[in-house]
Amino acid sequence: MSIWRRAAAKLAATAVDGLLPQDCFLCGAGSGSALLCAECAASLPAAPRPCCPVCALPTPAGEVCGACLREPPAFDATLACYVYDFPVDRLIQALKYGGTLAVAAWLGQALASGPAPDAELILALPLHPRRLRERGFNQATEIARDLARRLRLPLAHRLVERATDTAPQASLPWAQRRRNVRGSFLCRADLSGKRIAVVDDVMTTGATLNELAGALKRAGAARVTNLVAARTLPYGNA
Repeated sequence: MSIWRRAAAKLAATAVDGLLPQDCFLCGAGSGSALLCAECAASLPAAPRPCCPVCALPTPAGEVCGACLREPPAFDATLACYVYDFPVDRLIQALKYGGTLAVAAWLGQALASGPAPDAELILALPLHPRRLRERGFNQATEIARDLARRLRLPLAHRLVERATDTAPQASLPWAQRRRNVRGSFLCRADLSGKRIAVVDDVMTTGATLNELAGALKRAGAARVTNLVAARTLPYGNA
């Protein structure tokens, strides 16, 4: 199929989606052309406020938390939309493991509706090529694509390489996650003075995002901000 035919097909599908009503992904009620009905959208657990500006965990007055003061991470800031808890976990799992790409557009819109990042470039947390072949897509890229369009910022492709195929972080105890991802990113680009926003679906310990931020800083980046759809809280269920 030519690029023009693909574009026409996508435009037609978008038009149909806008005309035909659909059911809410979470509760099944009518939601018009939206993924979620208004009630479900309003009930999603919002990320904590106030919070540490560096890691987005809750703090009493929005000050930098003790962990980030004791051992400052390579990234400079984190902006999160939701807490990774029900039903946000269901949405993200449907995207990540079920290929429900409409969730990515929803999350991209949610991130774009929040505070604007101090960034001039959007970067999706990369997958290793083997993992990408298995899954068929990178959920972070799908979120970042919609977000970059809404923020009118360029989305970088092939800026960073996932050099090692590490074990899934979710399968490891928190204490082992930093060792698991050590040295896993390679950046050959000159990023001198660049302010970069890194997009991912879920931030748990921050070990992977910290390792990527370190690679970006070594390449010259001046500032790295995490933009995550959901943040796991230490006392949460995720």
